[in-house]
Amino acid sequence: MTVLDQLNSSGLYLVCGAIVLFIAAVCVVFLVRAWRAGIALGMDPVRMKRAITSSATFSVLPSVGILLGVLALSGSLGIPWPWLRLSVIGALHYETQVAGAAAEQVGIKLAPGAMTTQAFATIALLMSACIIWGMILAALFNKRYLKRLQGRNTAGKSGSGFGDLAMIAMFIGMVSAYLGSYLGELVSGNGRFTFSGSWIPLLVAAVAAAAMAGFIYLAEKKHWEWLDNFSIAGSMLLGMLAAVLAGA
Repeated sequence: MTVLDQLNSSGLYLVCGAIVLFIAAVCVVFLVRAWRAGIALGMDPVRMKRAITSSATFSVLPSVGILLGVLALSGSLGIPWPWLRLSVIGALHYETQVAGAAAEQVGIKLAPGAMTTQAFATIALLMSACIIWGMILAALFNKRYLKRLQGRNTAGKSGSGFGDLAMIAMFIGMVSAYLGSYLGELVSGNGRFTFSGSWIPLLVAAVAAAAMAGFIYLAEKKHWEWLDNFSIAGSMLLGMLAAVLAGA
Protein backbone atom coordinates (compact mmCIF):
# COMPACT_ATOMS: atom_id res chain seq x y z
CA MET A 1 0.00 0.00 0.00
CA THR A 2 1.39 3.37 -1.00
CA VAL A 3 1.40 6.45 1.20
CA LEU A 4 -1.34 8.02 -0.92
CA ASP A 5 -3.49 4.91 -0.42
CA GLN A 6 -3.01 5.25 3.33
CA LEU A 7 -4.00 8.93 3.16
CA ASN A 8 -7.19 7.88 1.36
CA SER A 9 -7.93 5.00 3.73
CA SER A 10 -11.34 4.41 5.29
CA GLY A 11 -9.94 5.21 8.74
CA LEU A 12 -8.98 8.75 7.72
CA TYR A 13 -12.31 9.21 5.98
CA LEU A 14 -14.05 8.15 9.20
CA VAL A 15 -12.06 10.51 11.44
CA CYS A 16 -12.23 13.52 9.12
CA GLY A 17 -15.85 12.83 8.19
CA ALA A 18 -16.88 12.72 11.86
CA ILE A 19 -15.32 16.14 12.46
CA VAL A 20 -16.95 17.63 9.36
CA LEU A 21 -20.33 16.19 10.39
CA PHE A 22 -19.92 17.69 13.85
CA ILE A 23 -19.27 21.13 12.35
CA ALA A 24 -22.28 20.70 10.06
CA ALA A 25 -24.43 19.79 13.07
CA VAL A 26 -23.26 22.92 14.90
CA CYS A 27 -24.26 25.01 11.85
CA VAL A 28 -27.73 23.43 11.89
CA VAL A 29 -28.08 24.15 15.62
CA PHE A 30 -27.20 27.81 15.10
CA LEU A 31 -29.57 27.99 12.12
CA VAL A 32 -32.45 26.70 14.24
CA ARG A 33 -31.60 29.02 17.11
CA ALA A 34 -31.36 32.00 14.74
CA TRP A 35 -34.76 31.12 13.25
CA ARG A 36 -36.34 30.91 16.68
CA ALA A 37 -34.72 34.19 17.72
CA GLY A 38 -36.08 35.85 14.57
CA ILE A 39 -39.59 34.60 15.29
CA ALA A 40 -39.30 35.86 18.88
CA LEU A 41 -38.30 39.30 17.56
CA GLY A 42 -41.33 39.39 15.30
CA MET A 43 -39.49 39.06 11.99
CA ASP A 44 -41.41 38.04 8.88
CA PRO A 45 -40.96 34.26 8.29
CA VAL A 46 -41.26 34.73 4.53
CA ARG A 47 -38.35 37.17 4.51
CA MET A 48 -36.30 34.88 6.73
CA LYS A 49 -36.90 31.99 4.32
CA ARG A 50 -35.76 34.19 1.44
CA ALA A 51 -32.64 35.15 3.39
CA ILE A 52 -31.85 31.49 4.08
CA THR A 53 -32.36 30.53 0.43
CA SER A 54 -30.23 33.39 -0.92
CA SER A 55 -27.50 32.74 1.66
CA ALA A 56 -27.40 29.06 0.75
CA THR A 57 -27.20 29.89 -2.95
CA PHE A 58 -24.41 32.42 -2.55
CA SER A 59 -22.51 30.02 -0.28
CA VAL A 60 -22.57 27.12 -2.72
CA LEU A 61 -21.27 29.06 -5.72
CA PRO A 62 -18.04 30.41 -4.13
CA SER A 63 -17.37 26.95 -2.67
CA VAL A 64 -16.49 25.76 -6.17
CA GLY A 65 -13.10 27.39 -5.61
CA ILE A 66 -12.74 25.48 -2.34
CA LEU A 67 -13.54 22.24 -4.16
CA LEU A 68 -10.80 23.00 -6.66
CA GLY A 69 -8.40 23.46 -3.74
CA VAL A 70 -9.37 20.05 -2.34
CA LEU A 71 -8.81 18.46 -5.74
CA ALA A 72 -5.48 20.24 -6.17
CA LEU A 73 -4.17 18.98 -2.81
CA SER A 74 -5.73 15.51 -3.01
CA GLY A 75 -3.09 14.27 -5.45
CA SER A 76 -0.39 14.54 -2.79
CA LEU A 77 -2.22 14.73 0.57
CA GLY A 78 -5.19 12.49 -0.18
CA ILE A 79 -8.81 13.59 -0.07
CA PRO A 80 -9.76 13.37 3.65
CA TRP A 81 -7.16 15.78 5.03
CA PRO A 82 -7.67 18.66 2.53
CA TRP A 83 -11.42 18.09 2.81
CA LEU A 84 -11.21 18.49 6.59
CA ARG A 85 -8.90 21.51 6.47
CA LEU A 86 -10.97 23.41 3.92
CA SER A 87 -14.30 22.48 5.55
CA VAL A 88 -13.58 23.62 9.10
CA ILE A 89 -11.20 26.54 9.51
CA GLY A 90 -8.78 26.53 6.62
CA ALA A 91 -8.63 29.02 3.76
CA LEU A 92 -7.81 28.11 0.18
CA HIS A 93 -4.81 30.40 -0.21
CA TYR A 94 -3.49 29.48 3.25
CA GLU A 95 -3.72 25.70 2.92
CA THR A 96 -2.04 25.52 -0.48
CA GLN A 97 0.67 28.00 0.49
CA VAL A 98 1.58 26.36 3.80
CA ALA A 99 1.40 22.85 2.36
CA GLY A 100 3.76 23.83 -0.45
CA ALA A 101 6.19 25.61 1.91
CA ALA A 102 6.22 22.69 4.35
CA ALA A 103 6.78 20.20 1.55
CA GLU A 104 9.69 22.26 0.28
CA GLN A 105 11.29 22.30 3.72
CA VAL A 106 11.14 18.51 4.04
CA GLY A 107 12.69 18.15 0.61
CA ILE A 108 9.75 17.02 -1.51
CA LYS A 109 7.20 18.53 -3.87
CA LEU A 110 3.43 18.31 -3.67
CA ALA A 111 3.17 15.74 -6.43
CA PRO A 112 1.67 12.24 -6.69
CA GLY A 113 4.13 9.62 -5.51
CA ALA A 114 6.44 12.07 -3.73
CA MET A 115 4.71 12.03 -0.33
CA THR A 116 6.12 10.08 2.63
CA THR A 117 4.54 9.40 6.01
CA GLN A 118 7.12 11.59 7.78
CA ALA A 119 6.58 14.42 5.31
CA PHE A 120 2.80 14.21 5.66
CA ALA A 121 3.04 14.33 9.45
CA THR A 122 5.18 17.47 9.23
CA ILE A 123 2.93 19.12 6.64
CA ALA A 124 -0.27 18.30 8.53
CA LEU A 125 1.19 19.53 11.84
CA LEU A 126 2.37 22.79 10.28
CA MET A 127 -0.95 23.39 8.53
CA SER A 128 -2.77 22.92 11.83
CA ALA A 129 -0.38 24.78 14.14
CA CYS A 130 0.00 27.91 12.05
CA ILE A 131 -3.70 28.64 11.73
CA ILE A 132 -4.61 28.40 15.43
CA TRP A 133 -3.13 31.84 16.05
CA GLY A 134 -6.09 33.47 14.35
CA MET A 135 -8.43 32.05 16.99
CA ILE A 136 -6.08 32.85 19.85
CA LEU A 137 -5.44 36.42 18.75
CA ALA A 138 -9.15 36.95 18.07
CA ALA A 139 -10.04 35.82 21.58
CA LEU A 140 -7.43 38.12 23.15
CA PHE A 141 -7.52 41.22 20.96
CA ASN A 142 -10.70 41.05 18.87
CA LYS A 143 -12.53 43.90 20.63
CA ARG A 144 -9.64 46.32 20.16
CA TYR A 145 -9.09 45.13 16.61
CA LEU A 146 -12.75 45.68 15.67
CA LYS A 147 -12.47 49.28 16.79
CA ARG A 148 -9.51 49.73 14.45
CA LEU A 149 -11.45 48.05 11.65
CA GLN A 150 -14.21 50.59 12.06
CA GLY A 151 -11.67 53.32 11.49
CA ARG A 152 -12.14 55.00 14.84
CA ASN A 153 -9.26 57.16 16.03
CA THR A 154 -8.69 58.47 19.53
CA ALA A 155 -10.87 61.51 18.84
CA GLY A 156 -13.79 59.29 17.91
CA LYS A 157 -13.84 60.35 14.27
CA SER A 158 -14.13 58.02 11.36
CA GLY A 159 -10.98 57.68 9.28
CA SER A 160 -9.39 55.23 6.90
CA GLY A 161 -10.06 51.71 8.11
CA PHE A 162 -7.10 49.85 9.52
CA GLY A 163 -8.57 46.58 8.27
CA ASP A 164 -8.64 47.81 4.66
CA LEU A 165 -5.03 48.96 4.82
CA ALA A 166 -3.90 45.74 6.52
CA MET A 167 -5.64 43.53 3.97
CA ILE A 168 -4.23 45.50 1.03
CA ALA A 169 -0.72 45.37 2.48
CA MET A 170 -0.99 41.64 3.19
CA PHE A 171 -2.32 40.93 -0.29
CA ILE A 172 0.41 42.94 -2.01
CA GLY A 173 3.06 41.21 0.10
CA MET A 174 1.69 37.76 -0.66
CA VAL A 175 1.46 38.42 -4.41
CA SER A 176 4.98 39.87 -4.42
CA ALA A 177 6.35 36.81 -2.63
CA TYR A 178 4.70 34.46 -5.11
CA LEU A 179 5.86 36.41 -8.14
CA GLY A 180 9.36 36.61 -6.69
CA SER A 181 9.49 32.84 -6.26
CA TYR A 182 8.19 32.31 -9.80
CA LEU A 183 10.79 34.69 -11.20
CA GLY A 184 13.46 32.91 -9.16
CA GLU A 185 12.47 29.58 -10.70
CA LEU A 186 12.62 31.09 -14.17
CA VAL A 187 15.92 32.96 -13.82
CA SER A 188 17.76 30.43 -11.61
CA GLY A 189 21.01 28.96 -12.79
CA ASN A 190 24.22 29.00 -10.71
CA GLY A 191 24.25 32.75 -10.21
CA ARG A 192 23.72 33.48 -13.89
CA PHE A 193 20.62 34.73 -15.66
CA THR A 194 20.03 31.61 -17.71
CA PHE A 195 16.22 31.82 -17.89
CA SER A 196 16.18 28.05 -18.12
CA GLY A 197 13.52 27.51 -15.46
CA SER A 198 9.78 27.17 -15.82
CA TRP A 199 7.79 30.15 -17.06
CA ILE A 200 4.43 28.42 -16.65
CA PRO A 201 3.76 29.76 -13.10
CA LEU A 202 4.20 33.31 -14.39
CA LEU A 203 1.79 32.59 -17.24
CA VAL A 204 -0.76 31.13 -14.83
CA ALA A 205 -0.46 34.16 -12.53
CA ALA A 206 -0.93 36.55 -15.47
CA VAL A 207 -3.94 34.67 -16.85
CA ALA A 208 -5.60 34.40 -13.43
CA ALA A 209 -4.97 38.10 -12.73
CA ALA A 210 -6.42 39.08 -16.11
CA ALA A 211 -9.45 36.86 -15.51
CA MET A 212 -10.03 38.40 -12.07
CA ALA A 213 -9.72 41.89 -13.55
CA GLY A 214 -12.30 40.94 -16.15
CA PHE A 215 -14.71 39.64 -13.51
CA ILE A 216 -14.28 42.80 -11.43
CA TYR A 217 -14.85 45.02 -14.48
CA LEU A 218 -18.06 43.22 -15.43
CA ALA A 219 -19.32 43.21 -11.84
CA GLU A 220 -18.57 46.87 -11.10
CA LYS A 221 -18.85 48.61 -14.47
CA LYS A 222 -21.48 46.48 -16.16
CA HIS A 223 -23.34 45.79 -12.91
CA TRP A 224 -23.20 42.02 -13.28
CA GLU A 225 -22.96 41.57 -9.51
CA TRP A 226 -23.73 37.86 -9.73
CA LEU A 227 -20.30 37.32 -11.29
CA ASP A 228 -18.69 38.04 -7.90
CA ASN A 229 -19.68 34.52 -6.87
CA PHE A 230 -17.73 33.03 -9.77
CA SER A 231 -14.67 35.29 -9.76
CA ILE A 232 -12.35 33.14 -7.63
CA ALA A 233 -13.42 29.81 -9.11
CA GLY A 234 -13.39 31.21 -12.65
CA SER A 235 -9.93 32.73 -12.26
CA MET A 236 -8.57 29.46 -10.87
CA LEU A 237 -10.10 27.42 -13.67
CA LEU A 238 -8.71 29.72 -16.36
CA GLY A 239 -5.29 29.68 -14.70
CA MET A 240 -5.35 25.88 -14.57
CA LEU A 241 -6.44 25.74 -18.19
CA ALA A 242 -3.53 27.98 -19.16
CA ALA A 243 -1.12 25.66 -17.32
CA VAL A 244 -2.54 22.60 -19.08
CA LEU A 245 -2.35 24.22 -22.52
CA ALA A 246 1.15 25.57 -21.92
CA GLY A 247 2.43 22.22 -20.68
CA ALA A 248 0.79 20.19 -23.43
